[in-house]
Amino acid sequence: MPINNRIAAFQDDMTAWRRDIHAHPELGFEENRTSDIVAAKLAEFGIPVHRGLGGTGVVGTLTGLGTGSGRAIGLRADMDALPMPEANDFDHASRHAGKMHACGHDGHTAMLLGAARYLAETRNFDGTVHFIFQPAEEGLGGAKRMIDDGLFQQFDCEQVYGLHNWPELPAGQIAVHPGPVMAAANQFEIHVTGHGAHAAMPHRGIDPVLVSAHIITAAQSLVSRGTNPAESAVVSITVVEAGTAANVIPDSARMLGTMRTFSEENHRRIQEQFGRLVSSIAEGLGAKAELRFRPGYPATINSEPEARVAASAAARVVGEENVVWAPPPTMAAEDFGYMLKERPGAYIWLGHGGHRGPACRLHNPHYDFNDAILTTGASYWASLVETILPRSA
Repeated sequence: MPINNRIAAFQDDMTAWRRDIHAHPELGFEENRTSDIVAAKLAEFGIPVHRGLGGTGVVGTLTGLGTGSGRAIGLRADMDALPMPEANDFDHASRHAGKMHACGHDGHTAMLLGAARYLAETRNFDGTVHFIFQPAEEGLGGAKRMIDDGLFQQFDCEQVYGLHNWPELPAGQIAVHPGPVMAAANQFEIHVTGHGAHAAMPHRGIDPVLVSAHIITAAQSLVSRGTNPAESAVVSITVVEAGTAANVIPDSARMLGTMRTFSEENHRRIQEQFGRLVSSIAEGLGAKAELRFRPGYPATINSEPEARVAASAAARVVGEENVVWAPPPTMAAEDFGYMLKERPGAYIWLGHGGHRGPACRLHNPHYDFNDAILTTGASYWASLVETILPRSA
C-alpha cells in the first residue's frame, strides 16, 4: 500500500480543511471552532462522535467489517495553535492576532480526518478504531485532561498511536524510535534571598547575584558529573532577574529554567540533587534559596513491539528504504507521553522536508505545514489500522 489512491483523491479536500484551520488558529482548551469542524466531518463520514473530553476534545469511533476480533486501537491528533504572531502573508495566514499554527497541528488534524474518511468508506479492518482529536498539547497537558475525564474508560484501546511532522526529516520518509523518543520536561524557579547593600560596600550585604552565579555554574555538574554519560539530560537556567540600579546590591534574585531527561529515575535524582545543591550553596554564602519545580510532561516512550508495527505500516506507504529506524531522540517534550503511560503504542515522526528553507522550522513565525505530505500521513494511519486489525479473507 503506497500512497493510497483513494486517499490521494482527498488531497484537495484535506488541503482545504488544513488551510481553513490554519487561518483560524485556536489556543489550548479554546478549540471550539476546530472541534466543531472535526465533529461535523466525522458525522458526515458516518462516524459516531463523542464531544467534551478534555473540554474541547473530540472522539470518533468506527467499527470495521471484520467478524468481530473485539480489538480496539486509538489514533491521536492534536488541534491547538501557539500564542505567537504569524509573519506569513499568504491567503490562509492567521486571521487572529497573536495566534498561529506554527507546529503543524492543523496538518495533523486534517490527516487524521482524511484517514477517518477513507476508513469509514472501506471499513476493511476487523475491530474498532477511536479517532482521538486532542486539545491543548502546547504546554497545557490536554492529553492528561482527556485521560482524567475518562478517555480510556469510555474508549478502551489496547494500543494508542500518534505522530508529528518533522521538518528535519525529508518529505517521504518516516522515522520510528523504539524506547524514549521525546524527553520528560519540568520547569523550575529559584528564589535567592540575600541582603541589600550599597555596591561600594558589599561587605555589609549578602549578594544574591553572586549566589545565583555559583548556582548557575554548579548546576552544570548535575549532568556533567552526576549523570551517566550514556544517558541524556539537560539542565538549563534561562532567565536571571535581579536588581534595578548599577550601584545597589539587591535583596533578592530570581532564576527560571528547564530540566529534561528520558528516564523517570534520572528525573527524580536530578531534582533531589538540585534541591540540595541550591540550598547548600546559598547557606554557604549566607543567603537563603528556594527551588520550586512545576511538573511538566513525562517522557514519550514507545514500546518496541508497537514501534515495529508502526515501522511495518510505514514501510507499506513509503517503502522500507524510507523508514528511518531508531533515529536519535529529541529533548523536546510532548504530552502524548501521558497516553503512552496508560497504553502501549508508538509516536512517529513524519518527514516534512525543508520545502520553505529555515522558515519551515517548528515554532517559527514563517512556518506553514507542507500540504504535499497530507496524503502520506493519512495513508500511514490507514495502513496502521489495516496492519494491526487485519480483516480475514
